[in-house]
Amino acid sequence: METRRVYARPRQCGLHCNFSLSSLYPLVFVKIEHGTPANTVFNEYQGKQVNIATSAENPDRTGRDRAFNPAGLFWFTLLVIGSVPIFWIGIVSLGKAWATAEYSHGPLIPIISLYLFLREMRNHPPPPGEVRERWPGILVIAFGLIVAILGNLAKVPDIVTYAMIIWTGGVVLTVFGWNIGRRHQLPVLHLVFMLPLPNFIYWKLTIFLQGISSVIGVWFVQQAGVSVYLDGNIIDLGVYKLQVAEACSGLRYLFPILSFSYLFALLYRGPIWHKVLLLVSAAPLTVLMNSIRIGVIGVLVNHHGIEMAEGFLHFFEGWVIFLTCIAILFTIAVALQRLTPNPKPLAEAIDLDTSGLLQVAERIFAIRPSRAMAAAALLTVAVSAAWVLQPSSDKELIDRSPFSLYPRQLGEWSGSAALLDPDVERVLGATDYLNTTYAAPGQNGYINMFVAFYDKQTEGDGIHSPEVCLPVGGWEIFSLEPYRIDPGIPAYGAFEVNRAIIQKGLQKQLVYYWFEQRGKRQTNDFAAKIGVVVDGLTMGRTDGALVRYVTPIREDETEADADTRLLKFVGQSLPKLPRFVPI
Repeated sequence: METRRVYARPRQCGLHCNFSLSSLYPLVFVKIEHGTPANTVFNEYQGKQVNIATSAENPDRTGRDRAFNPAGLFWFTLLVIGSVPIFWIGIVSLGKAWATAEYSHGPLIPIISLYLFLREMRNHPPPPGEVRERWPGILVIAFGLIVAILGNLAKVPDIVTYAMIIWTGGVVLTVFGWNIGRRHQLPVLHLVFMLPLPNFIYWKLTIFLQGISSVIGVWFVQQAGVSVYLDGNIIDLGVYKLQVAEACSGLRYLFPILSFSYLFALLYRGPIWHKVLLLVSAAPLTVLMNSIRIGVIGVLVNHHGIEMAEGFLHFFEGWVIFLTCIAILFTIAVALQRLTPNPKPLAEAIDLDTSGLLQVAERIFAIRPSRAMAAAALLTVAVSAAWVLQPSSDKELIDRSPFSLYPRQLGEWSGSAALLDPDVERVLGATDYLNTTYAAPGQNGYINMFVAFYDKQTEGDGIHSPEVCLPVGGWEIFSLEPYRIDPGIPAYGAFEVNRAIIQKGLQKQLVYYWFEQRGKRQTNDFAAKIGVVVDGLTMGRTDGALVRYVTPIREDETEADADTRLLKFVGQSLPKLPRFVPI
């Protein structure tokens, strides 16, 4: 709290108010409380900004805003509590995601969003009088509830969490009205950073970042004069081989740094293009820092052994990378200020003023009731109650046999099953899988048959497309295209598969794969995900499988020869599959 002597000259106020500065002339001292919702006037004599706590139109507004309003608080509380049942599976899903390293920043996001929201309320207080145009908020709330119902019916928690953010935006519009509420949507949008990515996007992004980090990291190692070879995501130093695993992709740094850059851009005082640059620089900055980390580890391993690298790895992860990226963002902000006609020091360029936020937060207890808020609360409670009270349908158990019973002898082909590495099994996340290599006398090459079955594709990691996973092992996809086959099986008929030619050094392989989805075969992973949602709504089933066949292309044969061999084996093996992957 600061007290200043004010000399006010009579002057007409330019803020469209029904009073002039002459009405302030008798005042000798005016208390200036930064952050208090107020009209702002300027003293021409002193040239300084003065915040007047009340307006002539509504002299007792501050006191009324902070008064306890039980009716408004009742409807608001009912609105919030009533939403819990319809959003419950999304809330549980968020809790599980936040327990992982990649999304451990999640619990901080609502707190930061609340800070941004209070800041917006302080800077843009609602005007006096009745709040108008609340109906857009009711429509947004209704849309969010519809999306939540679809997510619950399809048993897809991610959809429910997205619906929860839509619903939150609708609540803000309902409470503040369209004109003010739309200004408060940036804090609501920030909540997106607390959500886990859809699994198929997560894995594509992970593999992409692994590849970039590996390439740049190896470049740093080479600049240090170390001989190194990159094989997929394997950094070969000769004596040691380092794998750029999932944890090294940089995703666990990317999400919190993106969230911080969003916050940073909102608090930054500068041109819009400055804010955009600060926001978009977060992703490449994170990738660069993660690549430097990988490069330093490679150099340490080469010179001092794996023990030194492990010690550095524990030190140079988590908060060190995060804080370094933040420091660089601050440096970028300082540099951008130098490009402006009137550069500000960093303390002024970043708006960190928190004064008045507590008083703004107290206004929640004075929230005014309205017919729109009551309608929103009753609508939300009705939808939640209808969902909770609906007759429970017993889940239909999927009747299937375990892959351990799949035949090892298919005509002339004899198979040998193998288990995956435990780490690969964990990442795969399948309910059951088959990994069998078949060989036959007189055949040029073997055939590997791999099937990963998921009883629920709405939970866990879900199916991973070979298009994403193959580059990790150093295989380069030479060609990939839809390819129609007809193995002569009535239950399947003719259908399309993904046909890929992959190469690693001088080795070439032919790959067929598709997504077996409840009697349908899909070649596109995104279409398969959409099918999971649709079939979850219409059939109550979300099971599915990835089916993949691989055979080598020998130097003394053509691709057509490999196609003939693979197609013949598909015709022999596929009739046995419905027992293990129901159609």
